[in-house]
Amino acid sequence: MKKLKLITNIEESYDELRYKTSWPTKKQLLKSAMIVMVASVIIALIIFAMDQIVDNLMHLIYSFGGK
Repeated sequence: MKKLKLITNIEESYDELRYKTSWPTKKQLLKSAMIVMVASVIIALIIFAMDQIVDNLMHLIYSFGGK
């Protein structure tokens, strides 16, 4: 009797995750997480600074238009 393709795919995925995947150590995982967090903060600060610059520029432009 033939197995369903879905069951075969699930079994193959499990085998690959269980036996062929190399999982990071706790130290590697923490280091990667810290890098991602620092990069996220830096990008957020850059976006915040750009937003403030554009906001101030728009206020300056509209202040000339209202007079």
